[in-house]
Amino acid sequence: MARYTGAVCKLCRREGMKLYLKGDRCFTDKCSVGRRAYAPGQHGMTRKKPSGYGMQLREKQKVKRVYGILENQFRLLFAEADRQKGVTGETLLRLLELRLDNVVYRMGFGDSRKEARQLVRHGHFIVNGKKVNIPSYEVKLNDLIAVKASSKASEKFKALAEEATAKTAPQWLSVNAEMMEARVITLPAREDIDIPIEEHLIVELYSR
Repeated sequence: MARYTGAVCKLCRREGMKLYLKGDRCFTDKCSVGRRAYAPGQHGMTRKKPSGYGMQLREKQKVKRVYGILENQFRLLFAEADRQKGVTGETLLRLLELRLDNVVYRMGFGDSRKEARQLVRHGHFIVNGKKVNIPSYEVKLNDLIAVKASSKASEKFKALAEEATAKTAPQWLSVNAEMMEARVITLPAREDIDIPIEEHLIVELYSR
């Protein structure tokens, strides 16, 4: 599957804000957004007032980059959100939050969603006792997500579990870092998502 393999700091600069795509590095002085607060490219320093469509497009691109998904995946998720009852924009964010790679990241097992996605792909996690290596897998209410037994003994996961104890999990997720597991105790609400997203712009874009 096609995947962006370029410098991820350029993505943050293009959106004009930190997307925290490189984990801890984003909190240091090495962060490119802090050093070069303008879009990459020859005309990056040229400031133009974006059109309505431009603002909608940038919001969609930002969300795609935060969660690390492709255009077709995003369209399918939006179509699913549009079919469900409730506010489409909030439903879309909930579906994004319930992706397995994002849940692993929210558990604290990974400095970034990219690292969490890699851990899932390598088969280190089980859902309700069954191995799942599909990052886009949608977890459900009351699902138990855990590190598989053979991976728990590795130094890598011992270090991750130690780091996870210092991180704050969202309210919809009950995390036991010592046992290297978490349970979905409620579905994510809009106020649980701390990313600055204006989801109504995405709905407007797909409604054009």
